[in-house]
Amino acid sequence: MSALWVIVPAYEEAARIGGTLQALAAQHDQDFTLVVVDNASGDRTADISRDFGRTAPFAVHVIDEREKGVGCAVDTGFRYAIERGATLLARTDADCLPRPRWTAAARAAMERGAGMVCGRIEARGDEHGPVGRAGFRALVALAALFGRLRPAHRRRHGYLAPYRMHAGNNMAITARLYEVAGGMPRRCSPTDRLFLNRVRRRTKSIVHVRDMVVENSTRRLRAYGVVATARWYLDKGSGLHGQDPR
Repeated sequence: MSALWVIVPAYEEAARIGGTLQALAAQHDQDFTLVVVDNASGDRTADISRDFGRTAPFAVHVIDEREKGVGCAVDTGFRYAIERGATLLARTDADCLPRPRWTAAARAAMERGAGMVCGRIEARGDEHGPVGRAGFRALVALAALFGRLRPAHRRRHGYLAPYRMHAGNNMAITARLYEVAGGMPRRCSPTDRLFLNRVRRRTKSIVHVRDMVVENSTRRLRAYGVVATARWYLDKGSGLHGQDPR
C-alpha cells in the first residue's frame, strides 16, 4: 500500500468533482490512495466518486462525514488514512484541478524532509475570464501579505517557522506532524490559517513548492463579490452569505 494518501473533502460537488477526479487520474505519480470525504451531500457526489473508483488507476475510498464543516471532513479523512497506514498526506478540494506534477512534487518535498508543504494556487481557466482571474491573483496576494504582516502571526508569539501562504486545497503534511499539531480544526471555513498556525508551533520544516500547483475555483468571487471574498480570506467567514460555496 502506498505511503501517500490524498484527501478530498466534498460537499454537493456533483457538478465539479468529476474534473478533480480526472485531474488526479492524470498525475505523473499515481502511487497513492485517494479518500473522498462526502460531507453529507444531498446530490450524487458520493456516487460519482464510487463510480470513478471502479476504473481509477489507484485505490479509492469514499467515506461519509455527517458533521458539517470542511474542517470536520478534512480531519476525518486524514485520520482515516493514518489509521490505515498513511505516512504522507496531501489534500485538495472537490472543485480544484491539481496539475499533473502535483503528487510527485508533494511526495518529493516530504521525502527531502519537509514536515508540511504549501503549494501554489492559480485560478481555473474554465470558470472566469481574465478579469476574474486577475482579481483572484490579487486576493491571494493580499491574503499572503496580510498573513506575513499580521502582528498575531509574528514569531515572538511562539511560532517556530515564518508565516507562509497556505491554501488548504493545495497542501501536504506528514502523518506524524498532523497528529502532533492536533489536526485540522473541526469547524466550517475558514480553517486554513488556524491549521497552519497549529503546525507553525510544532515545526520549522514548512516549505513552499512552486511546482506543486492546483487550479482553484473562482466561484466564491461570483457568489460573494470582491469585497466579501477579501473578508473571507481575512478570516471573516461567509458572513451573511450562508453556506460557503466551497
